[in-house]
Amino acid sequence: MPVIIFGFLALVLALWVLNVISKADPKMAARVVKAGSGLVSLGLAVLLFFEGKEAIAIPLGALGLGLLGWMPFTPAGFSARTRRSRGQVSRVETRFLEMELDHDSGAMRGRIRAGSRRGAALDDLSIETLASLLREFDEESRALLLAYLDRRDAGWREHAQADATAGPSAASTGKMTQEEAYKILGLQPGAGEADIARAHRTLMKKMHPDLGGSAYLAARINEAKDVLTRRHR
Repeated sequence: MPVIIFGFLALVLALWVLNVISKADPKMAARVVKAGSGLVSLGLAVLLFFEGKEAIAIPLGALGLGLLGWMPFTPAGFSARTRRSRGQVSRVETRFLEMELDHDSGAMRGRIRAGSRRGAALDDLSIETLASLLREFDEESRALLLAYLDRRDAGWREHAQADATAGPSAASTGKMTQEEAYKILGLQPGAGEADIARAHRTLMKKMHPDLGGSAYLAARINEAKDVLTRRHR
C-alpha cells in the first residue's frame, strides 16, 4: 500500500515537473529533472528499505543521492569523460621570443625576451615596429615572428620594407628536447599517445601552410610529435 501511495505522489510530481520544463529554459529544465529524479529515487529507496528490500533500496538510494549531488565520489558522466579538454596552450621559445598558441581559438600572443624591445608584448607593438625587429633577430626568432605577423595581418608584407623580411630560411637551433615538445603541443609531461596525436591534429588544422598557417610552426609541431612518439616506442 505505501508503495502505491508513493507511486501516485511520484506521478503527480512528474506531471508538475513536466509543466515546469515546458516553461523553463533548457539548462533550468535539466536541473529540475535531475533533482526531481533524485528525490523520487531517494523516497522510493526509503520505502523499499522499510519493507525489507534492502538489495533494491541501497543501490536506488545511492542513485538518488548521486543525482542530488550528495555523493562525494560520484563518477563523472559519459559527457564529462568524453568532452575534449579546453584551455590548452602551446608554447614555443627562441632566443628572442616566447610565443603562445591557443588551441581553441588559434590566437597567437607573445613577448620579446631579448634585444632593444625586451619585455614588450607583441600585441602592443605596431606592425612596422615588429617588421624592423626582424633585422636584429636570429633565424629561428625571425621565422617565429613572421608566423605571428602573418597571423595578425595577412597583408602586412605588402606594406613592409623589402629588406625587413629578406634573409635565409629558418632552421632549428638544435635537437628538440621532450620538455620543449610537450610545451609546443600544449601537453603535460607523461601524456599518452592518444593525447599527443589529438594535440598534433588540432594544431595542424590551424598551422598547416596549406590552410594559411606557418611552415615554421608546422615543422616544429611535427618535430614535437616525432620526439614524443619515439618515447613510447
